[in-house]
Amino acid sequence: MEEIQKNIYKIEQVELFPVIMEKKNDMWRLVQICCSFVEGNYEVTYSFATGYEISNYRLIVGKEESVPSISRVYKSAILYENEMRELFGLNVEFIKVDYHDKLYRINEETPFLKKEDR
Repeated sequence: MEEIQKNIYKIEQVELFPVIMEKKNDMWRLVQICCSFVEGNYEVTYSFATGYEISNYRLIVGKEESVPSISRVYKSAILYENEMRELFGLNVEFIKVDYHDKLYRINEETPFLKKEDR
């Protein structure tokens, strides 16, 4: 784990579940999961808060890679993970409730990716 900015830590996939479980066990709440596509990779940022303290954990994922769902630990992740899949095309595996790209009524596949990145 590497701190890249104040309260933003870059993590590897093998660190994801240890971080998630540590936050859950310490009673931190999941605030949001944010996805963006930068320079051919997905940046997935998981944000947790307790009181007025916030910590963000960023996972860099290749376009063809997948990330495991955290929805079995944090149920509120279900909507974020379905959204990342539908709007960005990120492969999120084993979402507890999978909407199968029917969360939004949209006319095009992965509208938040540029056409050349699809």
